[in-house]
Amino acid sequence: MKHIRNFCIIAHIDHGKSTLADRLLEYTNTISQRDAQAQILDNMDLERERGITIKSHAIQMDYELNGEKYVLNLIDTPGHVDFSYEVSRSIAACEGALLIVDATQGIQAQTISNLYLAIENDLEIIPVLNKMDLPSAMPEEVIDQITDLIGCKPEDILSASGKTGLGVAEILEAIVHRVPAPKGDPDAPLQALIFDSVFNSFRGIIAYYKIVNGEIKKGDKVKFINTKKEYEADEVGVLRLDMEPRPVMKTGDVGYIISGIKTSKEVKVGDTITTVANPCEEAIAGFEDVKPMVFAGIYPIDTEDYEELRASMEKLQLNDASLTYEPESSAALGFGFRCGFLGLLHMEIIQERLDREFDMSVITTTPNVSYYCYTKKGEKLLVNNPTDLPDPTKIDYIEEPYINAQIITDAEYIGGIMTLCITKRGILKSQHYMTGNRVEITFEMPLGEIVFDFYDKLKSISKGYASFDYHVIGFRESKLAKLDILLNGESVDALSALIHQSNAYEFGKKICEKLKELIPRQQFDVAIQAAIGTKIIARETVKAVRKDVTAKCYGGDISRKRKLLEKQKKGKKRMKQVGNVEVPQKAFLAVLKIND
Repeated sequence: MKHIRNFCIIAHIDHGKSTLADRLLEYTNTISQRDAQAQILDNMDLERERGITIKSHAIQMDYELNGEKYVLNLIDTPGHVDFSYEVSRSIAACEGALLIVDATQGIQAQTISNLYLAIENDLEIIPVLNKMDLPSAMPEEVIDQITDLIGCKPEDILSASGKTGLGVAEILEAIVHRVPAPKGDPDAPLQALIFDSVFNSFRGIIAYYKIVNGEIKKGDKVKFINTKKEYEADEVGVLRLDMEPRPVMKTGDVGYIISGIKTSKEVKVGDTITTVANPCEEAIAGFEDVKPMVFAGIYPIDTEDYEELRASMEKLQLNDASLTYEPESSAALGFGFRCGFLGLLHMEIIQERLDREFDMSVITTTPNVSYYCYTKKGEKLLVNNPTDLPDPTKIDYIEEPYINAQIITDAEYIGGIMTLCITKRGILKSQHYMTGNRVEITFEMPLGEIVFDFYDKLKSISKGYASFDYHVIGFRESKLAKLDILLNGESVDALSALIHQSNAYEFGKKICEKLKELIPRQQFDVAIQAAIGTKIIARETVKAVRKDVTAKCYGGDISRKRKLLEKQKKGKKRMKQVGNVEVPQKAFLAVLKIND
């Protein structure tokens, strides 16, 4: 056990952690030259295309120092705020963390948030300055930022470059010297924490775990404490580039177990594995359940694909434990699922993965957040969807979730960022200069205001320099109104939204204008209206496609033309009663980009 080191890599998005992980794998000869490729641990096409890590990946390396052999278990983690749940799970399986900071950009918001996660779990932090080979690196300034943040000595900070391989040997030595070996009792009953799982169509569900106490052998009867299910360990082993079977896994090891599990509900991330013969008394205190921030409906384009979509969602949830979903139905879209995501990027990635990995084309409704609605009878209702809102006459007040938003930016962009936050109903809480030119601004603002396009706007205002991180601080009373979109008097529930009264008129007007562009012309007039309760606040009309019935009338009395037009008008009226308006999929997506 004293030769095992479990560590993860934490950093802000695009600070070079996947590239540095490649160098560590090459230096320890874990991957051969033939297998080497950029972002070796990012094995999803989406990750490579976008240059981001979506899943945390575990891999084992062998390392020799002063004649002693060590086993290093590395977990590479995502940097984007939407995937912070992946980071928290990786941290639960480690004793140390490499904190990587880009020497050209300095400390960013997500670096701080991931660092606090690691400190809460008592991990040993090894700070690393990455991208030191770039001419724009500013090591002195960034070293000051790191020493201020974690209170270490400047000589404890390692310099490295993921691109050239500079400092990789020093990092590996520091891991061996500074990261503590796992603590645990090899003779105690087995206790292993599940921190991830994947679905394999041939072998069933494969769970990844870290052994805290005891050991597990191939062929052991094991029990999952949370689900109370028992299985036989068909295969146990370690995670290399591929899975490598081992006859026994001991305390401190990180590995996988295949036990022929077929249904996804039987594996819960954060569960504890123990043996049936000698069970442990209590489960490991895992990590808390994920709290979704953004909700949206996902519906199959063809309603017959509902069951197929359900199976795809189950398999996807195994691989991404932060996705939550429950069945729901909509008058406009049929049967589908109400899904909870950690943010808009997470929602986009899930949609993309459904399309690529399961060949499912889906429609996603307008994203929104959860609200608490208090009725005049004193009932408290959780509202995930605007259509669940009771009648306005029965509502006493509505509470919406508020967040603490932390933005780190260069001083020159403060004006634009302040204006953006204030238009999103933000309240400035604090502003402090971290170093000469870098400012940390803290705002309290409604979560509902940031789920649309806040992040994109922040990036464009600050030319990509500002970084953003947030956490929910509770619910507060707000003047919210339910905005309905009506087509020829019929409400389209997939387009309704809960919105602050001060923004309702403008938002309703924009949606109506957007829908007017997107809804194809019919044989009759289509009225597009935005309404709050019974009050219409905006209207646009898609004019009918008309045939020129008076073309054959040359001269003569006007009454001939009038007669023909009256006849046409009656026909249009009759058609309007039987005709229905098809809303194209583009219209549902357009609402997301309403402010572009």
